[in-house]
Amino acid sequence: MERRVAEPLRSALGPLGLEVHAFKVGWYNAVLQPAFHLPYPDDTLAFVVLSTPSMFDKAFKPFVNKERLKIIRDPVDQCVSHHLLRVKEKFPDQRVDVIFDYEMLPSRKPKFLAQTAAHVAGAAYYYQRKDVKLDPWGKKKIFGVCIHPKYGGWFAIRGLLLFPDIQVPFLEQPAPVDCVSTEEKRIELLEQFNFHWQDGRYRDIIEVKERYSEEQKAYFATPPAERFRLLGLSQ
Repeated sequence: MERRVAEPLRSALGPLGLEVHAFKVGWYNAVLQPAFHLPYPDDTLAFVVLSTPSMFDKAFKPFVNKERLKIIRDPVDQCVSHHLLRVKEKFPDQRVDVIFDYEMLPSRKPKFLAQTAAHVAGAAYYYQRKDVKLDPWGKKKIFGVCIHPKYGGWFAIRGLLLFPDIQVPFLEQPAPVDCVSTEEKRIELLEQFNFHWQDGRYRDIIEVKERYSEEQKAYFATPPAERFRLLGLSQ
């Protein structure tokens, strides 16, 4: 059943530079506090959606050119939501719930924890403080970060697609690729991400197959309020 859904998703989203990875809601809920659980049965089929470096040219720029007059909030968010909502049309007989990475609950908690979803789906390895045996940080707060086996840190987690009417009890869980496997590299990764994230070095912690173009780096380095001007849009 998972394949019958995954194939149309991949054929629709792959050419846009978006990757989809299947998981069961139960895998996600099993590793989180109840406050963060997704409100679906454990065997419910879900997909985490990632944007790869090519999304900027394949989906984002064409979207901005075409929808120029209709862009009223963050253009990347609007582009991704446009394409994910369109993909629902491929499943006219199924309920498809979409949750975007920027959506919040009334409590101001995110509607889903993106990095956890990517990890349980086998899409990217979520490196956290607990993955380091001899922790050098004492009382400092250290945030974890996902690394993709192909793109390193040059990707983003954009949303979830949930299929509440499809149960996949026999789906097998793939392990994410542990591509930052030494203690030294993990410490370096978490140091760079937590204390020097602006320079983006953490993204190249492994050899990557593809990274953001200079144009894309410039776009994401621009404060959100000024990105409209960069694209020639009035806010």
